[in-house]
Amino acid sequence: MNEAELKALLHRYDVALPRYTSYPTVPYWNHASLMPQLWAASVRERFTAENRTVCLYIHLPFCEELCTYCACNKRITKNHAVETPYLESVLQEWQMYLQLFEAKPVIKEIHLGGGTPTFFSPQNLQRLIEGIMQHAERAADHEFSVEVHPNYTTEAHLQALAEVGFNRISLGVQDFDQQVQYIINRPQTFEQTARVVAWARALGYESVNVDLVYGLPKQTLHSIEMTIGRLAEFKPDRIAFYSYAHVPWKSKGQRRYTDEDVPQADEKISMYSLGNRLLTAMGYEAIGMDHFALPSDKLLKAYHSGTLHRNFMGYTTTNHKLVIGLGASSISDTWTAFAQNDKTVEGYQQALTEGRLPLVGGHLLSEEDLRIRRHILDLMCTDRTNFAPEDFSADFAEHIGNKLAAFAADGLVKIMGNTIEVLPKGRLLVRHICAAFDAYLYRNEAQAQFSKAI
Repeated sequence: MNEAELKALLHRYDVALPRYTSYPTVPYWNHASLMPQLWAASVRERFTAENRTVCLYIHLPFCEELCTYCACNKRITKNHAVETPYLESVLQEWQMYLQLFEAKPVIKEIHLGGGTPTFFSPQNLQRLIEGIMQHAERAADHEFSVEVHPNYTTEAHLQALAEVGFNRISLGVQDFDQQVQYIINRPQTFEQTARVVAWARALGYESVNVDLVYGLPKQTLHSIEMTIGRLAEFKPDRIAFYSYAHVPWKSKGQRRYTDEDVPQADEKISMYSLGNRLLTAMGYEAIGMDHFALPSDKLLKAYHSGTLHRNFMGYTTTNHKLVIGLGASSISDTWTAFAQNDKTVEGYQQALTEGRLPLVGGHLLSEEDLRIRRHILDLMCTDRTNFAPEDFSADFAEHIGNKLAAFAADGLVKIMGNTIEVLPKGRLLVRHICAAFDAYLYRNEAQAQFSKAI
């Protein structure tokens, strides 16, 4: 297929769809299905003396400056007096979860996300992790990772985290072009970025990830090529190559620029195609819809061994079914239930002051939800699933079958009996393939707005 044919194909699929970091996706959650007591019971059921493994996501929402493209939950402030009371709240929340466990937990994974986790001082970050681990064990094959903004990260930050077990780091880059950086309010030099990578490697961090975004305002093919070319100078182990989510109705910072500043579908398709070619030529292999990794990296090894997993943090090598989210807006997952914390710092801390978990919503998964969740994860992580029509109602099974047949006709999937295999051309469109199995989209039980899939 030549580039013109590819563009024509992708144009037909340029619609708004979920990213499927969960199923059901958050806009379709039935919050009334999960009361606090049901959530506590779900945590107790998942955690047992025989299976004590816990993965933690800790949301640290503070940033000194607003990156206008960002749709994450954040709090902009230069007041570092917020650090200590917030971390005390996180540790208080963790103590409430410890009371639900019948034995000492074994921490397999910690991910510090934000916001900008390195907004916090090195001493405070170390104190946080020491407080978490005080009543827990660290798994021998643990993966502790942190997201960093190079402008706000020092060698002392990385040293402090290395001392408490951190071995993975993810750097936000997005684009090195100065015009793009200006409009998204993220001035960041290549030299600053390379310096942080050098510190991490010298301190023994095993994996370095870099986040890139295509489709940003004022971005061009030249800036994509220049950015990836500069990355070749220190060659990160993983690269996440995300499509920019233009959701100005949700993220007010995106109103700094207009729709005319944002590349349209044709340009975004060309950007992704260029990035894919350049990264492949550099020795990276594509994983799922938006990740690339070197052959030596654990993420690619997990993909080839069929053990890759996907959750609210994206692709991960850790496939355990108890993820506890700590901090404002964090989402927890027991496999059979999701729960989300209050999105505001004030509401989050007030709930803890009152002695209750700071939950504001959640969803208890039905048997159908669990079946569909498995299909979507298999498609996202292993490029295949087994579709048995008798597992669904007749009308929904027919809908899925018709969608899959159309995907097969476009060369996106291969159908072999009940086995559905995502072909290389279908990886970029795997969100569409997953959406064929999404019962909530099919039934249109709720109206939701998502970002464009391309």
